[in-house]
Amino acid sequence: MDDARKPTAPIKGRGAATRLPGRFEKRIRRGEDDGWGSVYEDAPAKPETTVTEERARSIVSRNDSPDIAFAQSVNPYRGCEHGCVYCFARPSHSYLDLSPGLDFETRLFAKTNAAERLRAELGKPSYRCSTIALGINTDAYQPIERRYRITRECLEVLAETRHPVSFITKSALIERDAELLSEMAKQRLVHVYFSVTSLDNRLSARMEPRAAAPHARLRAMRRLHETGVPVGVMVAPVVPMITDHEIEHILEAAHEHGARAAGYVLLRLPHELKQVWREWLELHYPARAAHVLSLLQQMHGGRDYDNTFGKRMRGEGPFADLLAQRFARAHARLGFGRLPGLDASRFTPPRAASPQGDLF
Repeated sequence: MDDARKPTAPIKGRGAATRLPGRFEKRIRRGEDDGWGSVYEDAPAKPETTVTEERARSIVSRNDSPDIAFAQSVNPYRGCEHGCVYCFARPSHSYLDLSPGLDFETRLFAKTNAAERLRAELGKPSYRCSTIALGINTDAYQPIERRYRITRECLEVLAETRHPVSFITKSALIERDAELLSEMAKQRLVHVYFSVTSLDNRLSARMEPRAAAPHARLRAMRRLHETGVPVGVMVAPVVPMITDHEIEHILEAAHEHGARAAGYVLLRLPHELKQVWREWLELHYPARAAHVLSLLQQMHGGRDYDNTFGKRMRGEGPFADLLAQRFARAHARLGFGRLPGLDASRFTPPRAASPQGDLF
């Protein structure tokens, strides 16, 4: 793994600027200039995206975190080409001996048997139905979904079995599945939340370079709303001194485009993400980097990040309280509420495969 030196410039179309070593690395390779200009370059000017196909042994992940609204999730992909510099999932690439920096957005993994494994899981006698969040660690509708269609295959299994599902996405690609989502919505089987960090196209292009532009997300939000799919908005992440001034504007635009529920999450910096974020700040906002980090630390007990349940999503202290008050006032003024509850009572386990086929 490459030792990430301090980057001197951002990489166009990428969120991270270096291949920051993962926390489990035992060996570090360092480039040294011998005076002949032959120093190893840590990050190529235009790093290509590669996709490795893999066969998952299991596909449904479960959690019991008290500040997360779902107990089950399915992630069709590992890594995410959206390249959001703030993505809390970046450190998960360290488990693959890959960099949470550039590798997370350029070295991707597609679970090609995800729908098959999902069908097997739903068919177990011990399975108990509860909402599955599809694409949480990485976006289920990231660009490679156009080619692999794994999310679509999983969604078809959930529709067939009448299993409730929820999405959080930054992609307009979800419009492709509007018809199927609309049919599921009629049975109270689906919610879709759009994550919107900023309405500023230039800022969005720097922070989340390959995610859909803000106006494209709003367009997709309206399209789903018009087809009867319950949609909401997550103002996420809120970054002090970078995006926090947009909270009210994002809520207003989302409500105008059909969102009827809303939430927000403060920027989270677990593990190696702290360094990825620092590099980005120094490249794009050097004059205010120290102030941004100071405010984050004030909201996390003097640290870059506090992972304590109940605090990690919102922070604490005067600035965190101010953000909460502003959000609450805009939320009430615009008339946001809750999306209708999803119905798990309709679930019908998939039929077990038979060597004789479906004769009856």
